[in-house]
Amino acid sequence: MSPVLPPFSQPITLLGGGEVDHETLAEALLLAPVIVAADGGANVAWAHGHSPEWVVGDLDSADRRKLADMPPERVLFVAEQETTDFEKCLQRLDAPFVLGLGFTGPRFDHSLSACNALARNPARACLLLGRQDVIFHAPARLALDLDPGTRVSLFPMAEVTGRSDGLRWPIAGLTLSPGGRIGTSNEAMGRVEMEFDGAGMLVIL
Repeated sequence: MSPVLPPFSQPITLLGGGEVDHETLAEALLLAPVIVAADGGANVAWAHGHSPEWVVGDLDSADRRKLADMPPERVLFVAEQETTDFEKCLQRLDAPFVLGLGFTGPRFDHSLSACNALARNPARACLLLGRQDVIFHAPARLALDLDPGTRVSLFPMAEVTGRSDGLRWPIAGLTLSPGGRIGTSNEAMGRVEMEFDGAGMLVIL
């Protein structure tokens, strides 16, 4: 049986091993106070003076000495190598929502793999937070109260059609796909409402 985590009643701040600045982490913890670390994300938590509630992954990056100080039942070893540590966590987290930090940044391949994990797990409510971007998989319908001029990029990870209200360049009648038309650098006119006919659309703000 695949290792599982218990359900969480509170939102989760999920930490990866990439860049995480103190201010963004502090803001995330105001909204999602429980820290779960994806393997090397435990090192990030400890470096910022926090202790993760759980560490999940193949455990090839987390500090072994500090792992040994954690209750063993809070360290979840997942041996398979078909998924990243981020996706291992995403597949197992049952929480109101997840804020992911340390999964985007200088390593572009890591950023791409995180986006791929969002697309492969569309039912998980997860926002990836970076220095410049918030990235999430769009639900079938969403409404965003945005300031006019806010960048709204749409990147399809599969062929997707949909409709929009409040975007400078509406998407109705368009077919968006990873090898075809994409929606980089659209712009909010104010409140934005969108709906999509299938899974696979990433929203980047």
